[in-house]
Amino acid sequence: MSTVREVTFEVLRRFGLTTIFCNPGSTEVALLTGLPDDLRFVLALHEGSVVGMATGWAIGHGAPGLAVLHTAAGLGNAVGAIATARANRVPLVILVGQQDRRHLALEPFLTGRLAGLAGDYPVWVDQPVRAQDVPGALARAYHEAVTFRGPALVVVPLDDWAAPFEDETIAAPTRLLRPAAVPDESLAPLAALLSDARSPAIVAGSGVRAAGWAAVVALAERLGCPVWQESFGAMAGFPQDHPQYAGVLPADRARLRAALAAHDVVLAVGAPVFRQYPFDTGPLVEPGTTVALVTDDPAEAHRSPADLAYLAAPAAVCERLAVLVPARPAPLRPAPGGSELPPEGEVLRAAHVLHQLARRLPADAVLVEETPSSRPDLHRLVPARNPLGFVSAAMGGLGFGVPAAVGLRMSLPDRPVVAVVGDGSALYGVHALWSAAHYRVGALFVVLANGRYAIMDRLADKAGGKAPWPAFTEVSMGGMARSLGCAAKRVDTAEELAAVLDEVVPTLVDREEPLLLEVTVAVDPDFQP
Repeated sequence: MSTVREVTFEVLRRFGLTTIFCNPGSTEVALLTGLPDDLRFVLALHEGSVVGMATGWAIGHGAPGLAVLHTAAGLGNAVGAIATARANRVPLVILVGQQDRRHLALEPFLTGRLAGLAGDYPVWVDQPVRAQDVPGALARAYHEAVTFRGPALVVVPLDDWAAPFEDETIAAPTRLLRPAAVPDESLAPLAALLSDARSPAIVAGSGVRAAGWAAVVALAERLGCPVWQESFGAMAGFPQDHPQYAGVLPADRARLRAALAAHDVVLAVGAPVFRQYPFDTGPLVEPGTTVALVTDDPAEAHRSPADLAYLAAPAAVCERLAVLVPARPAPLRPAPGGSELPPEGEVLRAAHVLHQLARRLPADAVLVEETPSSRPDLHRLVPARNPLGFVSAAMGGLGFGVPAAVGLRMSLPDRPVVAVVGDGSALYGVHALWSAAHYRVGALFVVLANGRYAIMDRLADKAGGKAPWPAFTEVSMGGMARSLGCAAKRVDTAEELAAVLDEVVPTLVDREEPLLLEVTVAVDPDFQP
């Protein structure tokens, strides 16, 4: 007779969920002890890294990753990473262990009140009524995660795994298809709007994903229009070395209106209308500008103040629009500027580090960003030349960059993976360096170390007050990396930077050992958050 555990393993195999990211606890021992050889267990030292690594894995695979968390403590530690996965629209299946079902009514030690602990960030949460419902719940979680592009969570009591499973029904389809085609008659209003536009523009977001890049490029070239990148997006939605790329859209209303003022029609593709950061008054666009939206995210479609919105696959819509709209020439645009190294003896700044990195990165490099005070320089100096050429945390919380880079490299072992993170950001995900070293994940971590939360210091300056938080110049990121088994080098000068990048970057495709570069940088006095 089969058990719930055995049937669950069959479900995991069916859906490709054979890599298990986990920091285990006693409520998961019955599931994890004696795993079959075809299921890979990956240990992380903190649950934020568990979910962050699974998120990177899912981004690289383009399919859900699997994370296993330990009751209330594990789920609670992982909530921030779960929120990031939801904002990044990354599908995950998250299995949370629970105390023995037979005495939950007495609330024994390690009982978790789990249903609402992650808030509204999971796209679906289930606590199966019977042990025999667990395999079906996990199968449904896979479908829910893919459909709504986010983390789906299933709570499983520890005694469920040994329960018998005989002549039971799995309440989920074996295969679920999602046809993406959009008929031309449905696209007629949008095709007419773009065809009649005097000066159209496109805003491309992370919802374009890899499958839609070619279609958005074809539409942009057909329209001859500039293409902006959504602000604070999770991934690049358009090649940023393309001559029609216009830059990152400003995240405040005044500059947003100015950026789009010349355009009578703005089409947002796989991006919200429009993502903001500081509050500002006034409309999003100037009067007379019509905004259209194409997204496969229902919530994004429902909340966007667009004049015309399509809840549809961006790739399919753009592919057809590129055929339906008339061609027009693209205006010439000046090439973006660069940044040179400082004179000999001058301290390094983030822009100089990013400039030297950009000169050496191959076109297929995966770049993970988590450096808030240097993000504008990174956008300006390191163009994304492939759909994973820029990967970031759309949620804004710290702790994504290091573990996501580990997961991405594990899922894409033939691609160079580089994480550019601030030292303040790296501290939130530093545990993942142990996993990188232990599992021989050859990613490069470039830590821009200024010993402070520079963006917070500047925000305090703008608010007109004194920041109460101190600098943390005593922290050695290289020392922490080495204590976790990850090799590290300290870089203090431009010459040292050039030498180590020349040595390391060509090895990134075949590299099996991770390396952290702790690059000391001075805060840019002209930086504005």
